[in-house]
Amino acid sequence: MRKDPLRAMAKRRDAANAALASLALNGTDHSVKKKREGKEQSVVGPTVLSAIDLTFILGLVFGGCCSTVWAFEYLLKIDPRMGTTLTFSQMLFVTLTTLPSFLTWTRPFRFLPPIPQLKARQVPLIQWVLQVVVLITGSLLNNWAFAFHVPLTLQIVFRSAGLAVSMLFGYLFMSKRYSGIQVAAVLLVTAGVVLATLSRPEASKEENLEYDPDEYAQGISMLVLSLFLTGTLGILQEKTFKKHGPCWRESVFYTHFLSLPFFLMLIPQVKLGYSSLAAAAYRRTPTFNQSGSASWSLEDFISQHTPYFALAANLVAQLICVSGVNQLTSSVSSVSTNLVLTIRKALSLCFSVWWFGNEWNAELGVGAGMVFLGSMLYTTVSSDTSSRTKDTKEKAE
Repeated sequence: MRKDPLRAMAKRRDAANAALASLALNGTDHSVKKKREGKEQSVVGPTVLSAIDLTFILGLVFGGCCSTVWAFEYLLKIDPRMGTTLTFSQMLFVTLTTLPSFLTWTRPFRFLPPIPQLKARQVPLIQWVLQVVVLITGSLLNNWAFAFHVPLTLQIVFRSAGLAVSMLFGYLFMSKRYSGIQVAAVLLVTAGVVLATLSRPEASKEENLEYDPDEYAQGISMLVLSLFLTGTLGILQEKTFKKHGPCWRESVFYTHFLSLPFFLMLIPQVKLGYSSLAAAAYRRTPTFNQSGSASWSLEDFISQHTPYFALAANLVAQLICVSGVNQLTSSVSSVSTNLVLTIRKALSLCFSVWWFGNEWNAELGVGAGMVFLGSMLYTTVSSDTSSRTKDTKEKAE
């Protein structure tokens, strides 16, 4: 039987079209696969970098802030009245290290050299001044409380109890509303602070200080007032960042720079702190050899200058701590930031008791546990509430 040439040509044409379609399909699958792999790589890459950045930031927070507390307590052991000097040193050091990034050099006339000027601000100056007044007052009150024989362990517990004030101010001034679990968590924190305060823990074993009830009450009053000032500062910062955006670098510079003039009224206290530091270094005598002459070694040099090394460590650690906290604030939610800072304060409390031998009693332990447990509970509930709110908005969109 003779084949039809037209039918044979049609079969060959159909076979060619099928082959071309298969090749195109395979090519499409291959390109889709490559795009998918590229997308996965583009997602995995930033995720890995983000995890590395977050790990680095957490290292700054835990390493810098815990080191600051250690150096701070070491220096206050030398003289409890040194707090004002330490605050001034920190403000000056942070100002000098952040100043170059806020300077611009302009030449008003061709025959004059360039003149440094501050860059244009994102936030009006008056808002920074208000925050500085609140910040410097709260910092000085915290430092003065140590001079009234309030142990640093109790101060750490107090500084971790700002949730109650934040909730009160948020309800009164920011029209915020809170769930029953959040209120219960804050009540737990408040009860823990009261219990820790009534415990009135003793000083370290190396000290023989007797607590004067009147002095102790004055120190606690300073810490309470400082808590309210911290809550006020939080409200001012929240309103500033909502209106002008996350300008945390500008906040760090101006809150430290504008605080320096306030220390003009505290020059005698600043001088007293530096004198105590020099006296502590002078009291460290060198070793003597058999002939009776002084023999200076590297160990003696380090021992004599340990107070100065501790001050330098405090300043550098404070800069690292401030940078880490602000980077953390700009990278994660405020709830996650509070959680990290609460854990950091718990570690600082444990380190203070272990390193400096501060006495630990049952009341302080239970009170501190209630404070940290309440803070964790509040943070967890707030995180769940924020997640549900976000999901609801996404579904609505």
